Formats: sequence, structure tokens, C-alpha cells
Amino acid sequence: MATDYFISELCEVLGVSRSGYYAWQQRPAGLRARENGLLRSRLGELFRVNHGVYGSPRLAMSLRKEGWRCSRNRVARHMRVLGLQARQKRAFRPKTTDSGHPHPIAPNRLKEAARPQALNQVWVSDITYIATGQGWVYLAGVMDLCSRKIVGWACANHLKTTLVQAALRQAIASRRPAAGLLHHSDRGVQYASQDYRAELRKIKSLPSMSAAGNCYDNAAMESFWSTLKTEWLHQQNFRTQREAELAVFDYIETFYNPRRLHSAVGYQSPVDFELELSNARV
Repeated sequence: MATDYFISELCEVLGVSRSGYYAWQQRPAGLRARENGLLRSRLGELFRVNHGVYGSPRLAMSLRKEGWRCSRNRVARHMRVLGLQARQKRAFRPKTTDSGHPHPIAPNRLKEAARPQALNQVWVSDITYIATGQGWVYLAGVMDLCSRKIVGWACANHLKTTLVQAALRQAIASRRPAAGLLHHSDRGVQYASQDYRAELRKIKSLPSMSAAGNCYDNAAMESFWSTLKTEWLHQQNFRTQREAELAVFDYIETFYNPRRLHSAVGYQSPVDFELELSNARV
């Protein structure tokens, strides 16, 4: 407006003196204005360091962890001013698994189980796919349902049982679960195969499988795949299978497990949640 009208005209309309206007213009910013400036600066830094995937809830929680006094609504207002918008997850459309194979199907024990209160009580597993210039890369993952940490994963250019075995063996090596672990998956041939069932028997794990045609029984892993693709994989074009595998490593091992705040565990990262759980039991 000041570029369209003379200052004297604006002062006359507003009923203020020109000297009063210039005095106000040169006055140092108030405490609230300075605080807002600092808040916006830190908000922008947190948004960038978290790969632009955090919305107002996670950014507000991150700021409060640093000692800032700010609500989600205040953070959302400043995000609008800064033009910051988190990547939006696509609607969840589960794909049913072809269970037309002769292998045994385990009952859905997860459906009746209580929410796990300790680590290595319930693991959930699943497979997804990533497009590359060399064709599809298939990714198998194993998640601890208590902490939402990805405890095992593996990539391959095939859907053989050895893919899911590799992910499970990594999980077993890193966690060494006690007998009685509940292992849940879909009814896919890889998980129902004799070789995979033998892996579970070695650690005295109790198998569980989703109901026929109901991928929502494995919602935690499906949600993770959606988050991984929205926040990371869909932002990149992979020329080779190796590039895709390195991107998965980068997301899971340097961001998701150690740093990404998860709403299911009180807006902590899976690693921090597990550490807090371990300290509470000492």
C-alpha cells in the first residue's frame, strides 16, 4: 500500500502524524516479534533437516523437545508464512496377497493378541516393490510392533523365499528373541513355505497370518511402506537396483529408526522409544 500512496495521505487517513509513523517504523521489534523470527528460523531448519516430511504435529513436538513453547496451531501458522508443506501420504489401498498355494496357513493370532508392551513380543513382516531402470526391486521388512522399529530388511530382484528369509535372519541376528515371539505376515507363499516355517521353528516363534483378503490385519507394515514411498522413494528416480537399495538403507538406518518421530510411540523415534523402555525396566 505504501508504494501506491504518499505517506502523508496514509497518515491523514489513519489519523496519525508523520513523525509518529516514522518513530514507529524505526522502533526495535517487540519481544513477540523477535521470538517469532527465531521460531521461524528454527522451524525452517527442522523442516529441512527432516527431509521436508514433517507436518505441524511433528515439528511442534520437535520444537517442544528443544524447549520452545509453541502449539501445533502456532507452528502451522508459521509454516504457512514460510511456505512449508509436508509431503502428503497417498490414500492407503491395500493389495490382497495370492494365497493359492498348497502350504499350511497359520491362524490369525495377532487379531486376538493384546498390544505388545515389551520388545520382541510381536514382529510383523511384509514385502513391497520399488521401480528402477533395471526392473523391479523387491523389499522385505520385519518390524517390532512394540516400538515400530524396522529390525530386519532385505532387497532382491526376485520374490523367492530367500528374500524374506534374509530379512528375518537379519532381525534374529540383531534382536535374538526369546521363545514365544509372535510372527505375523500375510498368506503369501514365501511366508507359508516350508523353509520359512523352519526358520520360525528354530527360534520357537509362533506364526500368525492375516485373514484371507484382509491386508488391514497387517496395517503397521502397510503404513510403513506408504510412509517410506511418500517421504523418500517417490522423490527419486533409481537407475539401478543398487541405487534403490542404498536409498532404503539411508531412510531406514539413518532417518526412520534413529530420528523420525512416530505417533504410535508418543512422537519419539523407534530407537529413542526402545531406549526409554529399557531404562524404565532397569
